[in-house]
Amino acid sequence: MAAETSVFEARLEHGGPSFMPTQVVVVPPLVLAALGTPLPRRVVGTLNGYAIRRGLLPLTGGGRYLMFNKDMCREAAVQVGQLVTITLAPDPEPDRVDVPEELAEAMEAWPEALTGFQQLSGSMQRAVAQHIATAKQPETRARRAVEMTERLARGRHPFRKL
Repeated sequence: MAAETSVFEARLEHGGPSFMPTQVVVVPPLVLAALGTPLPRRVVGTLNGYAIRRGLLPLTGGGRYLMFNKDMCREAAVQVGQLVTITLAPDPEPDRVDVPEELAEAMEAWPEALTGFQQLSGSMQRAVAQHIATAKQPETRARRAVEMTERLARGRHPFRKL
């Protein structure tokens, strides 16, 4: 059975894992049921009209939540404590990774890095891509792309400086 887009309102709260406090919205059980069975790992939709693509993260004791960083909240013009409107649907491309241009160019020049990148899990690929894409300065994005590419080409973990 194909899942439909669900719309709900919820309060943006402080939350997330203890090592990474952030902003979260708990997804109501009826919305989770509407997303289908098995429950999708990733969803697309909007946060107060701002386009989102997120993972459904598990809550202790059951249920799921969505996590939003400060930049996303600023772009969506929302803040903790505010009632927000969210639309959700299963992500039609749950394994897609949006690779920043700097990383794509660096991996094109160093094929061993591309091989290393492709061997990472989807979530780790997204983390690498986000680490590079969220840098504000072009020089920082380029530096991060080169660092990641070098680590990946040498078979190292992308975030450990061993």
